[in-house]
Amino acid sequence: MSYILDNWSFDPFLILVAIVVVWHEVGLHRLAKRSRPERSRERRIRSLYFYGGLAVLLIAVESPIDYWADSYFLVHMVQHLLLMFAAPSLVVLGAPGQPLLDALPGRSGRTVTRQVATGNWSRPVRAVFHWLTGPVVSIVIFNVVMVLWHIPALFDLAENNQYVHIWLMHSSFFFAGILFWLQFIDSPPFRSRMPVLGRAFALLATNIVMIGIAMALSIFANHSIYAPYDHVPGVTLPPFADQQIGAAILWVCGDFWAMPTMIVTVRKLIGNEGGIGSALERFVRQASRESAPRGWASRSMTSTLISEPAEATAPTSLPD
Repeated sequence: MSYILDNWSFDPFLILVAIVVVWHEVGLHRLAKRSRPERSRERRIRSLYFYGGLAVLLIAVESPIDYWADSYFLVHMVQHLLLMFAAPSLVVLGAPGQPLLDALPGRSGRTVTRQVATGNWSRPVRAVFHWLTGPVVSIVIFNVVMVLWHIPALFDLAENNQYVHIWLMHSSFFFAGILFWLQFIDSPPFRSRMPVLGRAFALLATNIVMIGIAMALSIFANHSIYAPYDHVPGVTLPPFADQQIGAAILWVCGDFWAMPTMIVTVRKLIGNEGGIGSALERFVRQASRESAPRGWASRSMTSTLISEPAEATAPTSLPD
């Protein structure tokens, strides 16, 4: 039990999470005052996923997982998976965007949300958000972050510098995970611009990158490549064996999230696009008609920070 009860730590993420929870609750309260009861219940159910994701985030950085990650590379890999896969996917599923927008300071959440959508001051913010959540950019960011932090020089730097470890490594893992899962999980009011076929390719490419990292750490390596784990007092597990187990965790547990998402994506291709062949043909035909070099997903659904329609005039429901 000491492995579970001892070695809890304080991480600045705890303060940020507390602020976000209060902020989110204010937004839910404002939305409930102008929404139908069933709509409010749907948002409350969504919020449970959001809070669950924040809880997983805190477990990853505050619990003994963070403590033992300094001694065992395999525990560090578990932490990375929690930060890039488990926590972000739950947060995205919780669809916190609209409540957080409605909690912005102002006389009413709806007024401020409209100002966010139309105000000149918000245009640079919306432009950056639009760029970051672009299909290609978000997938590239996720994979680049995953690869960079497994380069020995950067990994060792993060292990030896807590500011880099917390504010760069952990933060980049979590926010890259948010950008990635926004492309695959419905999270109103955001709508992914990535076509279904593009999602399948993105998942396949990401899985190949993960397998490549795992193979580089196990099959293609013959020694421990991370200096901080070479001489950890009290650890009897050989560093290279520890590294190989960590690589296996990345390989297997990464597929635990990737494969179900791929199955859902393929089912959408078959059900909505008439099959992979039809989707590929439509994809190539659409790309050939593009006259402006705006990217392969520019004509799919656009993302937005604009508030969802008011229930009084256009009732909507959350997607399944």
